[in-house]
Amino acid sequence: MGTVHPAIDERLATFVEQQPVFFVATAPLAADGHVNVSPKGGRGTLVVAGPHTVAYLDLTASGAETIAHLRENGRITLMVCAFEGRPNIVRLHGTGRVVALGDPELDAWLPRFPEHPGVRAVIVVDVHRVSDSCGFAVPRMDYVGERDILDKANTHKGEEGLLAYRDLKNRRSLDGLPAVDW
Repeated sequence: MGTVHPAIDERLATFVEQQPVFFVATAPLAADGHVNVSPKGGRGTLVVAGPHTVAYLDLTASGAETIAHLRENGRITLMVCAFEGRPNIVRLHGTGRVVALGDPELDAWLPRFPEHPGVRAVIVVDVHRVSDSCGFAVPRMDYVGERDILDKANTHKGEEGLLAYRDLKNRRSLDGLPAVDW
């Protein structure tokens, strides 16, 4: 049976920040638009900033659905699952915003995360619903380690290459919504 919590308490914050992978779900307002679910990973790239605030590091990658959806309507849900240890699933429903490159607020967020090449933004979520559930059906898996492929690819691109890549791949969402314009 799931439990709704009034806030992200210390136990939930510790659980959320210890998981090496989490999932982000967003959707456009259009009924025929694509619902998006993105896996995100890397220890330390999701932080609990307060009882109703989480943030994660957004790296340059092949799509920008989350950014486009947040810019359009702000709706977002994060899900964190235990693949090791005690079973648990935490869902954080809220309103997200994009703190993009060039935004002065970004400088206040970046020190909370490990350094990664290709930072595109920090996604900040004002959480209005916190819940957890058993996770009994989630398989147990052993964490082997981080993948460094995205970091290597973004390093190889360099700053000019990252700008060109974002212009080519991140300008609009699958549904044509504006996404990355920085």
